[in-house]
Amino acid sequence: MSMFRNAVWFLKGLREYTKGGYEAAAKNFVAADLEVNLSGRSFMITGANSGLGKATAQEIANRGGTVHMVCRNKGRADAAKEEIVERSKNQNVHVHVVDMSCAREVWQFAESFVQGNALHVLINNAGCMVNQREVTQEGLEKNFATNTLGTYILTVALLPALKKAQDPRVVTVSSGGMLTQKLDVDDLQSEKGTFDGTMIYAQNKRQQVVLTERWATQHKEVHFSSMHPGWADTPAVQSSMPSFHAKMQNKLRTEAMGADTIVWLAVAAAAAKQPSGLFFQDRCAVATHLPLAFSRSTSQEEDRLLAALSDLALKFKP
Repeated sequence: MSMFRNAVWFLKGLREYTKGGYEAAAKNFVAADLEVNLSGRSFMITGANSGLGKATAQEIANRGGTVHMVCRNKGRADAAKEEIVERSKNQNVHVHVVDMSCAREVWQFAESFVQGNALHVLINNAGCMVNQREVTQEGLEKNFATNTLGTYILTVALLPALKKAQDPRVVTVSSGGMLTQKLDVDDLQSEKGTFDGTMIYAQNKRQQVVLTERWATQHKEVHFSSMHPGWADTPAVQSSMPSFHAKMQNKLRTEAMGADTIVWLAVAAAAAKQPSGLFFQDRCAVATHLPLAFSRSTSQEEDRLLAALSDLALKFKP
């Protein structure tokens, strides 16, 4: 079944996830959706020093928004901030150095941040695809720690601040690769079988979509969405998937194309009118399962995911 899913997904990707797919979809975009003044609104973007995160930060800064860049590497973050400020002429861009794979550090940052800052929109963009099993200092598999648990802790810890804001939103950058995966709650740490970084990344991205759906039902005051940016030419794709990048280079989207729907979900009034909890591609809500792929999980499996994440998060809470 996974071979069937992978084949159907790749054919779908060639049609929809490439630069050509974006250009076809963009014919239906409403340009006015992004003609907004964001002064007075505060945005947090994880993984904001390169790729889609940086492109998103630039677009928000261009429109006057306050940008909080959450990055692991201070040097690269400061350089990106300087470039964003220079291009936007917006001084309200701030760097926060946080390792999203370190659960305790994420907790400490979020709890400190809410003490003195307002927040209107959280954009969960940071992610990693480690192709050989690596364990963090806290004993967690690194892909899961960054992509799933880090996202979970940051979102949960910031919800009280978001609920105080007007038109609060949480946008999680998932991946169409999650369509190849059925939720697996029995091996969250990838301890069984052969380690395949690409498939583990896709599993983490499935977990993010499930979290988004669940959060939308639990926290009605906040608008939640997840999205697929398409296949974009980013430093992360170049380093984590070199053979894919080499084969697809001429078909890949630009970083701006990949970031377009992130920005739309974060700032457009039209996006907030969509039901909370949906999965988007090119400004449209799309299915979270391929036809005949048997990738749907039960509510009991999803309950187990939420319970496991809650237990792990509390374990590392300062």
